[in-house]
Amino acid sequence: QVQLVESGGGSVQAGGSLRLSCAASGFPYSSRFMGWFRQGPGKEREGVAYIDSAYTTRYAESVKGRFTISRDNAKNSLYLQMNSLKLEDSAMYFCAASGRTWYSPDLQFWFSFWGQGTQVNVSS
Repeated sequence: QVQLVESGGGSVQAGGSLRLSCAASGFPYSSRFMGWFRQGPGKEREGVAYIDSAYTTRYAESVKGRFTISRDNAKNSLYLQMNSLKLEDSAMYFCAASGRTWYSPDLQFWFSFWGQGTQVNVSS
């Protein structure tokens, strides 16, 4: 059974940093593309970043230069380092594993499995 469990969210002032983590289990992690998504109140789900099995990364324009996605295959873990946070970064953040269920136009890739999310609140 696929499980994705996010952690690391919280409240931070604008300009600050947070590091999100995602613990994965139940599937061959190292071979899967992994992604981070976010969804703010009243907004559609937005692709933030992905990392493939060769460690190639892709980012949404809104986070380029501020966020860094990484993975540790030995720990079946995914990370999102978020720096220079802005008010508009406030959202529920989800990690996702690739599949054939849902296509992300932001990241131009398919995903099937999602975690429950971790909340990020950025204040002024």
